[in-house]
Amino acid sequence: MSDSLNTPDLRPAPGESLRRTRAKGEPRFPDGPKADPAGSHFERRIRSFQPRRSRVTTGQADALQRLWPKWGLDIDGHRVDLTELFGNDHPVVLEIGFGMGEATARMAAAAPGTNLLAVDVHTPGQGNLLNLADRDSLTNVRVGNGDAIILLREMLTPDSLDGLRVYFPDPWPKKRHHKRRLIQPEFLTLAATRLRPGALLHCATDWEPYAEQMLEVLTAHPGFENTQADGGFAPRPEFRPLTRFEGQGLDKGHVVNDLLFRRVQHG
Repeated sequence: MSDSLNTPDLRPAPGESLRRTRAKGEPRFPDGPKADPAGSHFERRIRSFQPRRSRVTTGQADALQRLWPKWGLDIDGHRVDLTELFGNDHPVVLEIGFGMGEATARMAAAAPGTNLLAVDVHTPGQGNLLNLADRDSLTNVRVGNGDAIILLREMLTPDSLDGLRVYFPDPWPKKRHHKRRLIQPEFLTLAATRLRPGALLHCATDWEPYAEQMLEVLTAHPGFENTQADGGFAPRPEFRPLTRFEGQGLDKGHVVNDLLFRRVQHG
């Protein structure tokens, strides 16, 4: 017998949305990435990034909620054990800024013996990369959420990284914003402390003035040496996939420059 006489009708009235409004202070993804993981480590310094909380698809939201506890890392300033994070002692490469994660997933699939710690602040991209890793069973990918500077400075131990990748970072083209560019002497000094001797620092950009600045500061830094005998840019290595975005730029005549520098032996 139906109990409909005693049960309130929870169906929406005509024209009402089924979407539930989050209460003030309620997290967007209760089991997913935190909105401000390093809030207690807030500091007044120029940031090279701007957090983007754009629209998250249903699939991305599901991946964030379902997979973040297993494959996500909130960058909160607490020391992280990379062997524990990945469940093995394979070499670890850090990628700063991975966009939607397609290239990261392809690199992870091509090198299953290398662990990739991919860091970004773009929530849809985080969800998309988790989706790709799950779809392709990429157990060597972990997704970091937050400020890579805090990760390098406070959470990683010296000589813990076997590589660092910075592909197509924000070029901050206006002159007054050049100080926001990531590849600066101070950043390189910090990165050098976390890269083991011989580790590869690989940068790529389609903004030629930024490429020239990268080449200048990397060449001048005592912690790195150019892998190119002529001291210039490098051909795109096979392990860096050609992305759809990059291909569109090349079709428009954009020039993409790769820089491949090695961490020198400690002095």
